[in-house]
Amino acid sequence: MDLNSRLFDRIRIKPTCDEPKAAAAGSCETPGCQNAGLYRAPKGRKAEGQYWRFCIDHVRAYNATYNYFDGMNDAAVQAYQKDAVIGHRPTWAMGVNPATRAGKTDAPEASRDWAYVDPLGVLRSEGVGAKTRRAAPEPMRPRHSAKVLRALDVLGLDEGADTAAIKAQYKVLVKRFHPDANGGDRSFEERLRDIIKAHDTLRAAGLC
Repeated sequence: MDLNSRLFDRIRIKPTCDEPKAAAAGSCETPGCQNAGLYRAPKGRKAEGQYWRFCIDHVRAYNATYNYFDGMNDAAVQAYQKDAVIGHRPTWAMGVNPATRAGKTDAPEASRDWAYVDPLGVLRSEGVGAKTRRAAPEPMRPRHSAKVLRALDVLGLDEGADTAAIKAQYKVLVKRFHPDANGGDRSFEERLRDIIKAHDTLRAAGLC
């Protein structure tokens, strides 16, 4: 391997992990400290998502005394711990429409003195979920056998026809195709037999 090759002149040495952090982080935010602030520390309750910048010594000291619940009473701490189980999302009893609870004060929420980050508003009770309305269920349609459906089709009815509609349609068709109504013309006898047979099928099925 030729160590005098011009290729070695174009090799860039990878910087250490701390060098880019030090350039971007700035100095430690502890008053009087000039070390690089390489480490983040949360600012605490009501400042979620915001951080201090400390050096290694001051971030250790900060973490040793950090208490998120500092200043909260016992009831607020218990409410926070209870809501932490469900991710601090609003809940309601099963079968209760959350829209009907608008304007009512929830006792656990009223005692809280903490806040959570919800930039899109999806966790609030007045959000999108509260405006959603469940579509009304479609009425149950009667289920008939293929034989009954064919009989209804012969009478020119759909599967939702009730007893009164079946009887009325049967009377109309019998009067229309009976030979006495056609001057003794028997060309419709086959059609009339189908109508009578269809009516018998529907009566046997308990529909008329």
